[in-house]
Amino acid sequence: MSLGTRPAVAGSRVTSDPAPGRAVTWLAVRQIRRGALIVVGLAAAMTALVAATYAQVMADPAAAGSLKALAGNPAIRTLFGAPIGLDTAGGFTVWRVGTVIAVLLGSWSIMVTTRITRGEEDAGRWDLLLASRLPVPAVLLRHLAPVMVVAVATGTAITAVLLLAGTAPAGAVLHGAGTGLLGMFFAAVAALAAQVFPARTPATGTAVAVLGVGLLARMIGDGVTALGWLHWLSPFGLLSLTGPYVHDRVLPLLSLAAATALLTVLTLLVARRRDAGDGLLPATAGRRPRTLLLAGVATFAVRRVLRPMAGWMLGIGAYYLLIGLTAVSVTDFLRDNPAMAGEASQAGFDGLGSIAGFAATLFAILAMPIGGLRHRPDDRVRGGRVRPAAHPAGESAAHPAPADRCRDHRHRRSRSGPGQRRRPGDLARCHRHRR
Repeated sequence: MSLGTRPAVAGSRVTSDPAPGRAVTWLAVRQIRRGALIVVGLAAAMTALVAATYAQVMADPAAAGSLKALAGNPAIRTLFGAPIGLDTAGGFTVWRVGTVIAVLLGSWSIMVTTRITRGEEDAGRWDLLLASRLPVPAVLLRHLAPVMVVAVATGTAITAVLLLAGTAPAGAVLHGAGTGLLGMFFAAVAALAAQVFPARTPATGTAVAVLGVGLLARMIGDGVTALGWLHWLSPFGLLSLTGPYVHDRVLPLLSLAAATALLTVLTLLVARRRDAGDGLLPATAGRRPRTLLLAGVATFAVRRVLRPMAGWMLGIGAYYLLIGLTAVSVTDFLRDNPAMAGEASQAGFDGLGSIAGFAATLFAILAMPIGGLRHRPDDRVRGGRVRPAAHPAGESAAHPAPADRCRDHRHRRSRSGPGQRRRPGDLARCHRHRR
């Protein structure tokens, strides 16, 4: 028998697998596509709704004057920003929903970035990605790029809606570019926090704290004239300094773009200096036992919701405090403008012309954020499986965890001699653990 080369089949073509980098990018796109569509759609819809109602709001000269007086209220100014260009549809839209959309996009960028980077790495699913030819910085960059593309798409959608509404092109482009850059900035902040901290929870908390401090700095700068320089230290303040439809400044956007680029480069440098699965800061080796509220199942359930509930209470309380400071101005505005009060009544909000009706409406809306309070997942759950601790509560050396029983079983099996027999229960437990 002779050995030879088998001839190639006619018409056949040798195909190669797609590049690993492209596959990683499409994986990140699949992980964020639904949320991305929702964020882009909400931003475009909110902008279109406010721009479409501008002519109706400003049709009555008395209503226009009352609106300017309402915007001059310090509490309203702190909550919505400086009222710039309210005599144009674009300026009115930016003042009404600009900050809301910016906070929405920034929060989404933080949550999704830490989820697809540090969260996936903690779950062990990045081990397969890092087994390819791609190093950690390349995998990180291919996960960060789609999030930034969504931020750009959101800014583009806002610009397109404003242009279709007939607003000035310069202001529309400036506002859309600023909103997109703000989303990219917070995506870079979240990616950097995911490289510094060894777990998703502190990374997300740090990035959200940066967002909160930046928003607070913008509010203080708007509310206190002497502290207006705080705008330059906040991404929200830089967005406000652009002054779309009135000043049209480009320098604040250039500063925000430079900060975003600097954070992105710093994130990639930090990714090179850490090991896979770890952060730049080492994980805590241990802590003193905290046995408060561990006496039963009911008290343990209370313990599990204390921290997230406290966070939600502080956030909702701060928001309603700001809203409460505007109660007198809003009720006076609606009392002086029966047409606006009638439209609010048709929408289901009756009695907004009085403090009691205004408070009742706020308490009715309170059910929405309360419904968002969800029980946070167990920190020991990784990739859909529970990671057993060494000796969790209720277990001891006499009653080891299933993994310990399997190891003990293998150890006993290795030491068993011809006259020793294994217990059937040990083998069954080991098989169940492997499944």
